[in-house]
Amino acid sequence: MSQNDVLYLAKEALGAAMVVGGPILGISLLVGLLVSIFQAMTSIQEQTLSFIPKIIAIGVLMLLLGPWMLSVLTTFTANLFGQLATFGNY
Repeated sequence: MSQNDVLYLAKEALGAAMVVGGPILGISLLVGLLVSIFQAMTSIQEQTLSFIPKIIAIGVLMLLLGPWMLSVLTTFTANLFGQLATFGNY
């Protein structure tokens, strides 16, 4: 396995991770920001208040985008296993 093969695999793995994890991180950031603004407006300084809305938002997002995320990861894994034989040849 050459360096180019390793770099290609790393690039594909990071790309798949960013595509799958990006929406989850984005919705978590947005909900956290909205809860922080709400806390600043109402002077509520409870640190654990942001966890429940984040968990609910991420759960809803996983229900909506779960099949798409699974499709992306399945495609990545199938491509990885399909190219595994070519990576083993020296």
